[in-house]
Amino acid sequence: MTASSIRPGGVYRLGGREVARIGYGAMALERFEHEPEAGAALLRRAAELGVDHLDTADFYGRSVSNDIIRRAFGDDPAIAVATKVGAVRVDAPVPLALAQRPDELRDQVHANLRTLGRDHLDVVNLRRPEVGPGLTVLDDALVDLDDQLAELMALRDAGVIGGIGLSAVRVDTVRRALPAGIACVQNGYSVLTRDFEDMLALCRAEGIAWVPYFPLGSGFPGLPKVADHAVVRSVAAEAGATPAQVGLAWLLAHAPDILLIPGTGSVVHLEENVAAGSVRLTDDQVERLDAIAGD
Repeated sequence: MTASSIRPGGVYRLGGREVARIGYGAMALERFEHEPEAGAALLRRAAELGVDHLDTADFYGRSVSNDIIRRAFGDDPAIAVATKVGAVRVDAPVPLALAQRPDELRDQVHANLRTLGRDHLDVVNLRRPEVGPGLTVLDDALVDLDDQLAELMALRDAGVIGGIGLSAVRVDTVRRALPAGIACVQNGYSVLTRDFEDMLALCRAEGIAWVPYFPLGSGFPGLPKVADHAVVRSVAAEAGATPAQVGLAWLLAHAPDILLIPGTGSVVHLEENVAAGSVRLTDDQVERLDAIAGD
């Protein structure tokens, strides 16, 4: 099943192709481990609504998310798939462990190809443990960035991957990686949490997609839930939208290179998220939302 011709939120480049600015974050598919066909049906509904790019990782549910994507779309080239490497699933109190060496990254790329049922990945994001939330290490424990990029560039040259992205990184890392050709950057960012405004500006100047994770906040400390903020709720009431839609609409209006990957296990919430692409905020509403960062 291919994606709809509708492009919710407009379009921007990702890994050498244009995609709808509203995509889908596949971590939410972990909950369908024992109901994979229900998860696949959710993804097919997303495609009907115009979602044509998915953000996943083989370590989401120990291949659960990738398996559901395979069931839903197979190797359909109309659906762009971005995946993530740099960690693996383990049996431990913390279910993820870093796996950052170049040979480990290569193995993870091939694991993603296998569990997705594809021979090409549109984008592979290198998840570095530089900033939270989640796994971080001291600088002297970081694997050399140049070695990691060299491995991913070799895979790109071989046609295995289309683009290289970065995740959970500092702005200096993005600058250092620019000569390698970077397709996208992923860090935690929302209307309430805007620590990486300088990185967003760099990405916009370089034509790099900015793909914020937790665009609506999360339960992690320091990433408050967007829908709970009084200004967001007030604007939502004025706009006839949900608070979540306002949070997503603000991101779309904030910079043209922002791509959204909200995840959900609910068809109703999926439809609401996609409909955020049609929410138009007034200049006054945008100014009030912008001002939240100074609270």
